[in-house]
Amino acid sequence: MKMKTFLATKSPFLIVATLAVCIGTARADVIMDWNAKADAIAAEKKVLPVPQARTMSMLHVAMFEAVNAIDRRYTPYKLDLVADRSTSKEAAASTAAYNILLTIYPDQKAALDAALIASLSGIPDTEGKANGIELGKMAASGVIALRRDDGSDVQETYRPYTAPGAYVPTVVPIGTTAGRMFPWVMTSVSQFRPAPPPTLDSETWTRDVNEIRELGARNSTTRTAEQTAIGRVWFLVGPPSFNPIVRQVALAKQLDVVDCSRLFALTEIAANDAIVAVLDAKYHYNFWRPVTAIRNADITHNPMTPREPSWLPLGETPMHPEYPCAHCIVSAAVSTVLRSITGDEVGELTMTSPTAPGVTRKWTKLQDYSDEVANARIYAGFHYRFSTEVGKDMGRKIGDLTVGTQLRGLEARAEPKQ
Repeated sequence: MKMKTFLATKSPFLIVATLAVCIGTARADVIMDWNAKADAIAAEKKVLPVPQARTMSMLHVAMFEAVNAIDRRYTPYKLDLVADRSTSKEAAASTAAYNILLTIYPDQKAALDAALIASLSGIPDTEGKANGIELGKMAASGVIALRRDDGSDVQETYRPYTAPGAYVPTVVPIGTTAGRMFPWVMTSVSQFRPAPPPTLDSETWTRDVNEIRELGARNSTTRTAEQTAIGRVWFLVGPPSFNPIVRQVALAKQLDVVDCSRLFALTEIAANDAIVAVLDAKYHYNFWRPVTAIRNADITHNPMTPREPSWLPLGETPMHPEYPCAHCIVSAAVSTVLRSITGDEVGELTMTSPTAPGVTRKWTKLQDYSDEVANARIYAGFHYRFSTEVGKDMGRKIGDLTVGTQLRGLEARAEPKQ
């Protein structure tokens, strides 16, 4: 989509005055404020990871397109918005965020209205502010138009494997249609679909199913107290499991509003594509979870993998197929984007989770965060090690593709001749 608009003030004096005000007060935390607001709404409404990832990617692309139109440092995603530099970046970002969230959560209008009023209240009532509001509306409407027919509303028709008259669990699995959603970055959701999982008589399968049978069991005697805490922390999934990390990185690097908006846009679209890619692969292979495999180990005819008829994992197994690991692909995609932009060492990062009250995890490297998430899924009894490795590899590829092809810096303009 190409969308072009020119927003300019009429008075030369007002241009200078407003420019000074807007540049002096443009705050990167406007991006983080709306990110946190969107997380809070999703938590209150118990939104699942797939629709929340879509919302977050739309939210942050719209904010990026708006502020980048004012201070054009990077190539836009799809919209071709152009605005005078006197336009308020904060007003543009806030209005873009508001209109995206209002479209997706119309029942939250009162709370969103209050958030927008609070966000705009500190901006002087100049023409730059008015132009920012109009620009934000245009950025939001452009992104909404881009994603209107993205496959997110495909009707769910999952059909469980069964035989006539046989009972099967009646809860519909999660994300069965995600593989039909149009990605932001990838050419198709199957672009990075991995090779099949190992055969049930292979050395890899034997090693990894026995590892998780011991380490991921609810009553495990080999899992340490710290490993148990790690497993519980990362029961938290979806954007709330990585947005706090992105916010801390943005703060540590003291990014301005344009660079902050870009950082969030890149991480959110990478995460969105990671989620749809992994769910495409999951339902393509339909591989069994440890709780199923260990309770039915006798039917594999592998004498090296004993059956435990009452085996349970540390937590409640997520309702979708096992291979590959979804949490692993998302954390790897996010950390790859962050490391590419800010470097691996960003000071101390911390993470708390409602699924593990009183526990705080800390790292000084983004790679350590990503690796911990992968190990956590083994400690939790949810994923085999080979699945975590495949997931991390997919995430790295999606992260690299995102940074390498999207929102790239413009070439420096030639200096004028003296």
